[in-house]
Amino acid sequence: MSLLQIIVLALIQGITEYLPISSSGHEILVPTLTGWPDQGVLTDAVTNLGTLFATIIYFWRDVVGMFWGLIDIAKRRTTFNSRLVTNVIIGTIPITVLGLFLHVTKIDQGLRLPIVVAFNSILFGFFLFAADEYGLSRNKVSDIGPRSAFLFGLAQMLALSPGTSRSGVTMTAGRALGFARSDAARFSFLLSIPANAEGSIIKIGQALKDHQPITWDMTICGILTFFVGLGTITVLMRMIRTQSFLPFVIYRVLLGGALLGLIFSGVTLTAPK
Repeated sequence: MSLLQIIVLALIQGITEYLPISSSGHEILVPTLTGWPDQGVLTDAVTNLGTLFATIIYFWRDVVGMFWGLIDIAKRRTTFNSRLVTNVIIGTIPITVLGLFLHVTKIDQGLRLPIVVAFNSILFGFFLFAADEYGLSRNKVSDIGPRSAFLFGLAQMLALSPGTSRSGVTMTAGRALGFARSDAARFSFLLSIPANAEGSIIKIGQALKDHQPITWDMTICGILTFFVGLGTITVLMRMIRTQSFLPFVIYRVLLGGALLGLIFSGVTLTAPK
């Protein structure tokens, strides 16, 4: 990869992983719209590790708390931390099951299409608007139980289709369930930690099995993504305390509409190999 491509990919993953506009969808569109060779699933997995570590650093108190929560569970003590880690585990089950199924059947490779990104961007943008506009803000992370955690997990499962946005669809679920924006986002990102770790491990493991090495440019891209992601999540968590998700909804609809316009006007949106 060229230096420019490394910087662009790091910016896109570091920003779109947290904003509810779909990181995987934008990663697919980069080679499609620029003419660059497809960076490949392995590069996407390495940059995903960058944002994974950024999430862990930003929410380090919750991460440490969940570690102690596992100890509380082992000692059969019910605490906030034990409930939190239990709910994260419950919420991770749906995407784990479906993700393994898609990986084994190779169906996930057929979803990396611009038209899928376009439709998902618009459809789930409207869902985000409706949930944010009409959802209540009475619940906090401490109010999450097994049922709501599983519903968060079902929503996260939908993000395996590019253009949906993992953060976007889980925040949509949170707002629909009556959680305040900041609390919906907080649990969404905590839920992303095991999900993103699983996805990256599976993809990197498969690549190494196929004798695809992790190169220096991939590593540099992952490191840059970490710093971009840390800055983005900091800004986003401050922003949503006072602002709605409407700007992201507008962006999603415009992006999806533009892509559909190009596709139906006959423009070929196929990434070079």
